[in-house]
Amino acid sequence: MPRYEYRCRTCGDTFELSRPMAESSAPASCPAGHDDTVKLLSAVAVGGSATAAPAQGGGGGGGCCGGGCCG
Repeated sequence: MPRYEYRCRTCGDTFELSRPMAESSAPASCPAGHDDTVKLLSAVAVGGSATAAPAQGGGGGGGCCGGGCCG
């Protein structure tokens, strides 16, 4: 279930809620009970392992994708 981050405009507290995507835009009360909250935009980190081995290649040119789109 996705987690959404909110900020309370009344007390300034930032909090997270787990809720279905269908309820992502539903109002959320802060833990202190205030109703004036806004949903924050969250950055999603997607990546591989920090210990991943570098790719062993045949030396192509170009920097954007190993030479495939750079000619």
